[in-house]
Amino acid sequence: MFFYISFLRPPPLQSVTFGNIQITPQIANDLRTEPFEDSVDIYYSWSQASGFSLSSSNREIITKPVKLTTYRQSTAYKEIPVPLPPGVRDGQSWCLLLGTRLTAGPDGFSSIDLYNKGVGRAVLPVISMPIEFGPRASRKGPKQEQIVRMYRLRPKVNDDAGVALKITEQTSFDLDKSDMFRKFGIAALDSVHELKDVLFSPEPRDILELGGGIGIVALSLAALRSTRFPSPAEGIKDRIITTDLDSAIPLIEHNIEANAAHLQNTQLGAAVLDWDDELPDFVKDFPNGFDAIIMADVTYNTASFPSLVRTLSKLVQLGKKPPLVILGYKERDAAERSLWNLVNNIGLSLQKVGESAGAGGAPVEVWLG
Repeated sequence: MFFYISFLRPPPLQSVTFGNIQITPQIANDLRTEPFEDSVDIYYSWSQASGFSLSSSNREIITKPVKLTTYRQSTAYKEIPVPLPPGVRDGQSWCLLLGTRLTAGPDGFSSIDLYNKGVGRAVLPVISMPIEFGPRASRKGPKQEQIVRMYRLRPKVNDDAGVALKITEQTSFDLDKSDMFRKFGIAALDSVHELKDVLFSPEPRDILELGGGIGIVALSLAALRSTRFPSPAEGIKDRIITTDLDSAIPLIEHNIEANAAHLQNTQLGAAVLDWDDELPDFVKDFPNGFDAIIMADVTYNTASFPSLVRTLSKLVQLGKKPPLVILGYKERDAAERSLWNLVNNIGLSLQKVGESAGAGGAPVEVWLG
């Protein structure tokens, strides 16, 4: 189980430069179906996104974290006033950061450190979209509909800036279905010996993701491969395609563009792949099939299993050599385990190779076939 801070009442898109803003933070699992039952202190900080700055350097301005509230279920729906950034001026934009751990480093308070094996044991932080400050802002104006989380794949060491991804999520229910594997699976995979030859070898790889959601798995894999192997063999780049329904593609493409600096040596794209339809035309660009097919959190709707298995059956037969199939799974209902029998019928046997417990409850499992 992994718990995330989000907003039950999100910040506004605009605000005046006096008074405060009202929010209602929420702590729950990825689908917001299981609330956080313990109590924990939530801290807030502000990060300037744009506008005139009093700083003489080019460094990002982030205010010192300050305790906002102690979160507990008895007051989970309470609106909480948040003091504005110190010295905020008209024309500036600031992002609100909420976290529970005062970790060291310029972005330690707001980042999710995927390289840390203990990731997920604490509540995971959140960053709001920019709030524009100005004299004409209405207190009854529209609220934000997206949030940002920052995932550090590799730590900063001396002059090495490491690798950090900024991932935007919709706050609407349909796209905010990110389980641990979607957010942390790649870090776990790096420690499984059987997977290194495919996912982290220096040879160029063709990799397909099914049910990409916000694109975090494909982005993490692409960024890690691009930074590990800065000079692709014979100039041939990896080709990684993350797929989902048409409604998910704009957000995936936004996240790819926002993190393009980490993808210099990898061709990462997003494409529509509806399991109820025939394979899309882009598959023709992979006559030898794929080296790996990755799936994360694709088991929450058992009614989709026949379509998913039909799609898998077609994909694994594309090349002469079958691809490595990787599944990140978190049990929500015992009926989901019927997928294993269905994939056996197409000659695919899945074996569990690892799991991560997070903050407790049902662990996230990694399966390989």
